[in-house]
Amino acid sequence: MTLVENRSVYTLEHCELNVFETRQHSEKVRLVFNDIVLTSMLRGKKIMHLFGTETFDYLPGESVIVPGDEEMVIDFPEADGENPTQCIALAVQADILQDTLQLLNEKYPKTEKDDSWKIDLSCFHLHNTMEITSALDRLLSISTENISAKDVIADFTLKELLIRLMQTQARKLILDSYHKHTSTHRFAFVVEFIKNHIHEEITIDKLSNLCYMSKPSFFRGFKREFGISPVDFIIQERIKMAKKLLKDVNISISQAAYAVGINNLSYFFKLFKRFEGVTPNEFRKSLMVG
Repeated sequence: MTLVENRSVYTLEHCELNVFETRQHSEKVRLVFNDIVLTSMLRGKKIMHLFGTETFDYLPGESVIVPGDEEMVIDFPEADGENPTQCIALAVQADILQDTLQLLNEKYPKTEKDDSWKIDLSCFHLHNTMEITSALDRLLSISTENISAKDVIADFTLKELLIRLMQTQARKLILDSYHKHTSTHRFAFVVEFIKNHIHEEITIDKLSNLCYMSKPSFFRGFKREFGISPVDFIIQERIKMAKKLLKDVNISISQAAYAVGINNLSYFFKLFKRFEGVTPNEFRKSLMVG
């Protein structure tokens, strides 16, 4: 890639971590890896051409998963010397991916018998969770360290990253199309119930009964598959709906809180701040500025 001004490569036993920095506007830059690769944007903007689909913007806080030998065609519309585009590309060897999948499917199988752990390439464009970002940051830090146990530590972190990716994919796939799977996937049925009853009190007892599972089994299974507890998932759905309501200036903050099933206003402020990093008032002001 002659148009990439700087490429730092860190080679480990089961992966290769590349850090790219592009400092000039360019189009149709082609890039191929032999192994499956996770790319993650750090700074700037790319326009991706992938899998013969329509192009899409690729922004910081997002990741794209690409199978081995698949060509990425990339535009850098805003890159220049003062505003370089920065991206991580993590190529993962097939053996550690297969080891991770085998471990999960044997020791921690999914709830539905016909379901199994896998990297789903139909869900290749993701918004990073805090857990994915943290694992990537640690892997980058490990790659630059000069320690004898580097490869062993990196393998643990790499497996965690793969698990976090699969959990994020599973959550996104269910959220995007839960209505198609309510008769075949218990957690899809639960997601539909939560969305339809977001204004009500929702208990774990109720959800586990809907799944015909014990409360501990439901809690463990939900968190294992989606990387988030059912309690936090319910809160996230409440906050997501509250954000939509707060865009309407005719709806007060207290009305938005009550509409999503939170009757204690101070508790609503606490939850909103925890999940969004700002208060409801600050969120509403940011909409007005935007």
